[in-house]
Amino acid sequence: MNLFQRIPAAVSLAALCAASAAHAGALTVNVVDAAGKPLLDAVALLEPASGKAAVKPMPDVEISQAKRQFQPRVTLITVGTRATFPNFDTVRHHVYSFSPAKTFELKLYAGVPNAPVTFDKPGVAVLGCNIHDTMAAWVVVSDTPWFARSAANGHARIEAVPPGNYRLRVWHPGLPVNTEPTPVAITIGAADLEQRAQLAVTALP
Repeated sequence: MNLFQRIPAAVSLAALCAASAAHAGALTVNVVDAAGKPLLDAVALLEPASGKAAVKPMPDVEISQAKRQFQPRVTLITVGTRATFPNFDTVRHHVYSFSPAKTFELKLYAGVPNAPVTFDKPGVAVLGCNIHDTMAAWVVVSDTPWFARSAANGHARIEAVPPGNYRLRVWHPGLPVNTEPTPVAITIGAADLEQRAQLAVTALP
């Protein structure tokens, strides 16, 4: 799947990854904006150049509402992961997403909804509140196990990557809606690697 190929049945990508785990390296992606300043909350994903890597759902994550804001602003999970949406405000919220990656509504509520939301397709789900238009958040659903979110210094570090050829995609919520990250070919070896990614982000949403 293109987030934003199957190998022959006789070759198991999972087996190849396991065999090379002892020689796994790390990739640090230094993400900056159009002016060269570090970007917080950028998402870096590594996809095998051929085939697909197996991914498992993560433990449930929490995307809360407090002071009429979503926390965290950007959530990075794997396909099949469930999210809960507790409301810690004294006012009720109506959380929704109309994104192709996940469409759902949690109609006007306080406290914690009864059932978590399962994000079962890869892509980016944009969250909003039908009552408070200024509230926004993003859920990036990955179908690769090698991913990271950037810290305030703009660094996103992806650990334990088996040696091989990959496509690196870097996304940020400040990019125009439906922007497809341009893939960059990366070769991972046993040694750690650094890569700079400059995104056309001029103002944060």
